[in-house]
Parts: sequence; C-alpha cells; structure tokens
Amino acid sequence: MKADMHIHSTFSDGGDSINKLIEKAKEKGLDAIAITDHDTLSHLSLIPADGDIKVIGGVEISAIHHLTKKKAHILAYNIKNPGPLPDLVGATAEARNRNSEKQVRILSELGFRMELDNIPRADGKYMYKQHIMDWLVCTGQVPDMFGDFYKKTFRNGGVCDFDIVYPDVFDAVRAVKSAGGLAVLAHPGQQQNFSLIPELVENGLDGLELYHYENNEKAREIIKDYADRYGLFLTGGSDYHGKYGTYSFEIGDFLSDDSGVDAIFRPIKSAK
Repeated sequence: MKADMHIHSTFSDGGDSINKLIEKAKEKGLDAIAITDHDTLSHLSLIPADGDIKVIGGVEISAIHHLTKKKAHILAYNIKNPGPLPDLVGATAEARNRNSEKQVRILSELGFRMELDNIPRADGKYMYKQHIMDWLVCTGQVPDMFGDFYKKTFRNGGVCDFDIVYPDVFDAVRAVKSAGGLAVLAHPGQQQNFSLIPELVENGLDGLELYHYENNEKAREIIKDYADRYGLFLTGGSDYHGKYGTYSFEIGDFLSDDSGVDAIFRPIKSAK
C-alpha cells in the first residue's frame, strides 16, 4: 500500500482543502493518506469514509521536553475517544493564535498594512505566521513567503521571533494513548530528539517516522536502530503544506514504511 501518512490541510497550516489533498493523492497514484493537522481535531469529522483511496485523520501535537527544551511533535492516529486531547491541543491552538495576533500588532506598529479580520486563519479560527506571511505577499508588501523578510522578522532574533509554551511531550503521548490512539514521534532527525525515545516508549510511544525530508541517511539508521530495540513500527510522509510549505515536496514524495501501514490500517480494517 502506497501511503503518505503526514499531510496538512487548511485546518492548520496547510494551503489545500481536504478535498484538494485527496485529489492530489489520487493523481499521484496513492492508495492511502493521513491528514495530520497541527493541534486540532476539527478536521476529523470531515474525513470521507469512502472513496477511491483510503483517507484517515490524525493529529500532529506540538510538544516539548521541558528539562532539555527539546521540541518534539507527536503524530496521533486511530483516535477512538478524544479524552484529554481536545483540551491539550486546544490550549496550544489558542496560544498560537494569541502569539500570531501579537505579531500582527507589532508589524502594524512598524507601518505594515495589517487587517486583522482579513488575514486567513486555520479552520477560520487560528492564525499561524504562515497566514501572516501569506497576507503580506498577497497585498504586495513583501516579495515572498520565506525569503529575507521572513528570516529577519520571524527568525534570528527578529521582532516577531518569539514562541509559545508547549505541552509536555510525555503528557502528549499519554493523552494519545488515553484516546485509544497510536503515538508516533514525527521527524526526529529534524528536531534531533532521539535521546527522548526511551522515555517516550515508557510512556506509550508506538512508532517513529522514518521517511521524511528532514531525516537524512544517518538519522534513518538511528531511527531503525531504536525501532528494532524497542519494537516500534515505522511510518513516513511528505509533511505536505502546499503553498505554506518551506520545501517543495509534493504529496507522495515520501511514503510510509510497510510496518506503519500495517499497524495503523489493520485495526481500521478489523473494525469493519
């Protein structure tokens, strides 16, 4: 089964609707996709039950290890009963929106034309810095999404380079397990958080994302070693964001390992 297990829609910081993502996956010849929007469950009720390809909903939870300050993203699949997840991710979404609105106010004070009510928002509710940049580009105030302006303003100590407080990564994994779901550590090569894996396993971690554009060959070997050591399954995906992506990878450019497909889709098939 050709499955891209890491895709984002307009319900978080993706540029394409759920229907558009499905159409692109079909054009790419995929058998299955997982739409894993950041810190929201709102999209889960809109995942089609039937179609030419299998589509499932997931969640990518933004978290942190408070002791080491290492960031970690947890992909949640097969959520059966939301339990504590809505409160956990909802707090992050609200904090991110407040953060983004503060960034808008700063840019307005600097002379940029910022119309708070007209800036796009995820699910019509939550603003990301990608939405701010999209507004600036579409109104002709900056030339591109992730060029010099973005790097000077939102990175490298710029005036909008500040973040929110994220939930504890172990709380995130436990919340996924309380919801009856499967917990996967996303792109550990990107955030270099391999050292967290043993304790994540103790808290219920089920799998690791192997195939991702930020996992180089060395990172993939480390991931495979941890998977063998702790009996974890392996997934993969494009981490596609459409026009809001910092890289030009398309849906289906990175696919899941068979062990992840089997672990995530077998329970769904068995339930039918």
